[in-house]
Amino acid sequence: MFSPLDDFLKKDYASGILLIGATLLALFLQNSFFSPLYNGFLHTPVEIKIGALHLAKPLLLWVNDGLMAIFFFLVGLEIKREALEGHLSSKEQIALPAIAATGGVVVPALVFVAFNFGSDFAMKGWAIPTATDIAFALGVLSLLGNRVPVSLKLFLLALAIIDDLAAIIIIALFYTSDLSMISILIASIALIALFIMNKMNVIRKAAFILIGIVLWVSVLKSGVHATLAGVALAFMIPLNSKYKNGKPFSMSKQMEHDLHGWVSFLILPLFAFVNAGVDLRGISIDALFAPVPMGILLGLFIGKQLGVFGFSWIAIKTGMTKLPQNSSWMQLYGVSVITGIGFTMSLFVDTLAYNDTDQFMYTDKLGILLGSLFSAILGYLILRFAKNAEL
Repeated sequence: MFSPLDDFLKKDYASGILLIGATLLALFLQNSFFSPLYNGFLHTPVEIKIGALHLAKPLLLWVNDGLMAIFFFLVGLEIKREALEGHLSSKEQIALPAIAATGGVVVPALVFVAFNFGSDFAMKGWAIPTATDIAFALGVLSLLGNRVPVSLKLFLLALAIIDDLAAIIIIALFYTSDLSMISILIASIALIALFIMNKMNVIRKAAFILIGIVLWVSVLKSGVHATLAGVALAFMIPLNSKYKNGKPFSMSKQMEHDLHGWVSFLILPLFAFVNAGVDLRGISIDALFAPVPMGILLGLFIGKQLGVFGFSWIAIKTGMTKLPQNSSWMQLYGVSVITGIGFTMSLFVDTLAYNDTDQFMYTDKLGILLGSLFSAILGYLILRFAKNAEL
């Protein structure tokens, strides 16, 4: 019988394979005679009109603003569960991942800034290399089987969750446009209603979903990125409640279980498909060595490993925390390298930073793909070598 953690790791491993397939398909379509068909698909207009409410966006933005809100809803549910009763619920469990995640945000951002300081538009992308793609990262560890201690897998899982929380905060603080106070007021009323429902022990999912849709639309119209509505809704879903007959019931855990497959096998692969179509035909070597792609590539490949491992080393050597059980320094370094797999989250932040423009001729996205690829390969080889060295 699989534990919830085993099930989670298994699904993310399979999701990683789908993400690779979706990325390769997008690259093929964008760089072949299918390119007009692929781009036409991305920009297919989709409209919803209900009375005075009118939402009109190309399909690409429905994926990035709509379906990704469901992804962030799942992330919010995972963060809440882990913080209240999981691997982030005690100081001992959270100390090393939290310190490592801090380094994994600060150092990659500094690497990017070092390359792009002085260019206001380019500097909008400083957060792109700070992310870790949990599906890909855990997928790489799954390829190594029992060569990687469970303690390191839990370390990576906790670090990636904290990374996601950092990304949520960054998006809220730095990637907002002009604010609509009326929409923010409606969103606030929706949040208050959700909070009251939580405290009143409401157990009807439909009620939370209905008000959640109102929350999403109002946040979408407010100037704050719509995906944050998913996180806010997740935090309002009851973690523990009871049926009328007194039996224990967790709406949050049930929703998390029900959504995980849809997010892993549909939403994230679809997001990768519509965002990873880099047109390689117009990219020169000189363009790839420009400040933005190099800041992203080296931020992920060098900054991530230096930040995560460096901060972890300091924390362990100073006695603030301990090396994960049954693991070596080389294995910790290998996992630190793997955190440079930014992919999905990095692509998402890239769309926010540069408003999905072609200002850098796809080199920004290519920097994400290459930085993630190099991190995956090197991290895999280090962990394989580290295990062999201990035999």
